[in-house]
Amino acid sequence: MANIRPPFSTETAHAKVKAAQALWNTKDPARVAQAYTEETIWRNRADFLKGRKEVEAWLTKKWEKELGYRLRKELFTFSDDKIAVQFFYEWYENTPDGGKQWYRTYGLEDWTFAADGRMRKRMMSGNDVKITDEERWFKDDVVDVDSVTISEKHL
Repeated sequence: MANIRPPFSTETAHAKVKAAQALWNTKDPARVAQAYTEETIWRNRADFLKGRKEVEAWLTKKWEKELGYRLRKELFTFSDDKIAVQFFYEWYENTPDGGKQWYRTYGLEDWTFAADGRMRKRMMSGNDVKITDEERWFKDDVVDVDSVTISEKHL
């Protein structure tokens, strides 16, 4: 993630969130893992991880399963060294008949940062909802996930 360090301002908190979004959208586990401290601790739903190596291995498995992954993060709130985000991402898995089952994952994350700007704690809660191809927000022709209007009626 961009080398944005605490304490955060409104501007830097927004920038940190969008840097995380861009990084995760690379789907490169080794690169993403570098944004976390060596001793980082995570809860991702029911998975508990400790350390950058576990994070990288977990991300590798995630993106082997979650095909077509596209993520959007939005700043929820922040303090000196903490940021909370709301996120949405879409992905699919292949079906036995050769088709695709699309999902949208909705959730919240709570981040705590070390002084060097790396994340030392990430707590995530999320829910997967089956969607049709027609219901997708981040279709293949969407160049910038931030350009999609997400209104309350879609939530």
